[in-house]
Amino acid sequence: MNKKNDAAISVIYNIKNRYSTFSEKEKTIADFIIKNGNTSFEQSITELAEKIGISEATLVRFVKKLGYGGYQKFRIALAKESAAANTQIFEIRVSEKDDVADSIFQHTIQALESSRKLLNKKAVVKTAALIARSRHIFLCGLGGSNINARDAFHKFVRIGLSVQYSDDFHMQVMLASQTGAQDVALVFSHLGNNFDTISLAEELKKRKCHVVVITSYDNSPLALMADTLLLVSPLHSSLVSESFSASIAVATLINVLYVEVMNQLKEAGLKNLNKMRSAITRRKI
Repeated sequence: MNKKNDAAISVIYNIKNRYSTFSEKEKTIADFIIKNGNTSFEQSITELAEKIGISEATLVRFVKKLGYGGYQKFRIALAKESAAANTQIFEIRVSEKDDVADSIFQHTIQALESSRKLLNKKAVVKTAALIARSRHIFLCGLGGSNINARDAFHKFVRIGLSVQYSDDFHMQVMLASQTGAQDVALVFSHLGNNFDTISLAEELKKRKCHVVVITSYDNSPLALMADTLLLVSPLHSSLVSESFSASIAVATLINVLYVEVMNQLKEAGLKNLNKMRSAITRRKI
């Protein structure tokens, strides 16, 4: 399927047109999508594969046979023909009849509450201890997740920790190549399926650096590479790959880690915090 056809041909039409060429497993996938096309796009690849009763690899082969580069491209194409325009804007459906502010605030509150229940507090304390005693803390993430990495950098550098961060992927690779067993890395990724983020984790693992993955999907390729896994709730079911509420939940988790690290550092952390505050105060009118 070329790029022109990718945008023009209906996904359901394409499936029906190729149906006779499918294997039995592929027909099982096709039947499910034809019947549930208007909701299939709401599932992650893991969720949809489990619901159909097949492996993720089988589902990937199916969408590639249809001509899509990967599951996410297939998902978006299916969503665009199945979903109303207002479901393509945000991670939840917000119609003209809804109070936009109330809907988004309420959804964010639900995501935070869901993430609080999901949080592994022992893993949080373990991560805080690793951060407090590590030689260097490496923070990485791409796209929206880089914002979370930068937020963590802002929190930890103010208390005297040796923190390494860059918003450039190649710089992140360079930094990852210099880590070792005395270091810890916090790797941020909402979906956990980005090739570049996974390559960063691979480099960190090669260097024996302890990898803490912060994500929304515990079965993602990145999550499966984690030495320590911290989850936040995705709590959305639209076609968009962004999860605005999950990003806020991660920001809250960073605050939790910051306080736990301060509990580990005790007087040394407070001393460095006051040094930072004193330096900033001198720059105020």
